Amino acid sequence: MICEDIADFAVALAPERGVMGLDLGTKTIGVALSDRLLSSASAVETVKRRKFTLDAARLLEIAAAREAGGVLLGLPRNMDGSEGPRAQSTRAFARNLSQLTDLPIGFWDERLSTVAAERALLEADTTRKRRAEVIDSVAAAYILQGALDRMRHMRTEQHGG
Repeated sequence: MICEDIADFAVALAPERGVMGLDLGTKTIGVALSDRLLSSASAVETVKRRKFTLDAARLLEIAAAREAGGVLLGLPRNMDGSEGPRAQSTRAFARNLSQLTDLPIGFWDERLSTVAAERALLEADTTRKRRAEVIDSVAAAYILQGALDRMRHMRTEQHGG
């Protein structure tokens, strides 16, 4: 099931399960996971892209092993909010993945996530080689954390502050 809105995604999530966040690049897929309380995201790994069936199998293997209750994809919008070819390919990936799993799939605006992840790694004095290895999974964690923060804010609003 694909959820266009973060509120719908939050409702569709299995209770007491974390969320897997993905940053889809052309060569790699950054993978992050949240804790079961949906409070913090952590970078997990970077999957080298091969072909969709192999990539999806690896991602669903990670989701099963970590007992993820949903999958959140970073949606690469243009700075003006419009969607270009990369956003369309992310949506196509989501449609194809939804054929292989019952997990809810959602989207989160990922504008500037890689820039923020790069800045965080530079501040942590990470070597260039190490940054190249982890940037995608750190970007996935940054995307996922943004969505977790929004969902937490929505829960707080629903329960009266």
